[in-house]
Amino acid sequence: MQLHLTDWTRSVVDVLTQPPGGHQLRALAAWLRRLSIADHFVLFIYEGSYRPLALFDTFTPEQRCIFIDEYQTGPYLLDPFYLASHPDQADGVYSMRQLAPDQFYNSEYFLTYYHHLGLCEEVGFFITLRPGTHAVLSLMRRRGRTRFYDDEIRQLESALPVVGAAVRAAWEANSQATARPVDDHDHLVQEAFANFGRGSLTERECEVVRLLLQGHSSQSIAQKLRISPATVKVHRKNLYEKLGIGSQSELLALFIQAIKGESSRLLMLS
Repeated sequence: MQLHLTDWTRSVVDVLTQPPGGHQLRALAAWLRRLSIADHFVLFIYEGSYRPLALFDTFTPEQRCIFIDEYQTGPYLLDPFYLASHPDQADGVYSMRQLAPDQFYNSEYFLTYYHHLGLCEEVGFFITLRPGTHAVLSLMRRRGRTRFYDDEIRQLESALPVVGAAVRAAWEANSQATARPVDDHDHLVQEAFANFGRGSLTERECEVVRLLLQGHSSQSIAQKLRISPATVKVHRKNLYEKLGIGSQSELLALFIQAIKGESSRLLMLS
């Protein structure tokens, strides 16, 4: 989907002359659609232990309940885009396939949550706002379309300066984004994830649990932890026995129960 240079320049001006925030981001989405097909857009701010903050999206109210509201309750903790921003991902355009672990598309998280979003592919503009704070503008394609090909991603990369300018302007114009409340308890949800299994499992088994939930295979876990695949299988067998489960789907169910239980407790305290 090539644009003539004159059209390109004119359309950039149309984006940058809009007031910061929703108007400019809508113009940006329309401009990016001239570069590459995208069915949905969403802009998340990832900052420290806070839950992701959605600054912009093109969802219907029904879609927003799944793509944003449900995502913010805990599934984001297993999202490859979120995980890539901790630690810092270099600014650029990345596809989900580039960032996802080797068994992500066979993981229970993908099968029970991500698959129901009805997407075939997702790419994200990663933009550093300040140390520890990153924005990801996601372009999503619904199931039935083709994935984003390398030449499309390279063309989107050429738009990074414009996207970065619009996203930073929206973030600076949004007081909720730049001044998150000091009494926010979102970090406790993160702690629930970090502490999941503690008290029943060894520290090494907890590490294996977190990597299993994120979609890593036994081979990938072995490489990350610098242990043998056979040792990973032993840890996996032992942790299943200690947690009283027999499958990865039951492991995910325990995780979701723990995260939602923490979220419910926080709502009662607020």
